[in-house]
Amino acid sequence: MSTSDDLYAVADFCLIPMGTGEPSVAGYIAECQRVLEKSGLKYKVGYGTNLEGPWSEVSKAIHDCHLAVHAQGAPRIATDIRIGTRTDREIAPGTGNEAKVKRVEDILSK
Repeated sequence: MSTSDDLYAVADFCLIPMGTGEPSVAGYIAECQRVLEKSGLKYKVGYGTNLEGPWSEVSKAIHDCHLAVHAQGAPRIATDIRIGTRTDREIAPGTGNEAKVKRVEDILSK
């Protein structure tokens, strides 16, 4: 583990705006993506969002997404979050999710 007390976190979260009166939430998710872009953390949006970096920065980015989506008019937000950390080896910043996918692809290619 690094000398920092801040764990490196690989997170997957799904932010769900509620009570918007609209069937589409794309505009709210786009606003969250703007927040993530400004955070400087590595992320990938799909059916949910993968986000990685120091634990405190990851949790702040999710918090800031909530603030931004509420500011867009969503009165309620539900968010499911899964966060993984490990201390048995160093993870180069920005490679946590890619390394997991590559490992599975390597196994499948054998």
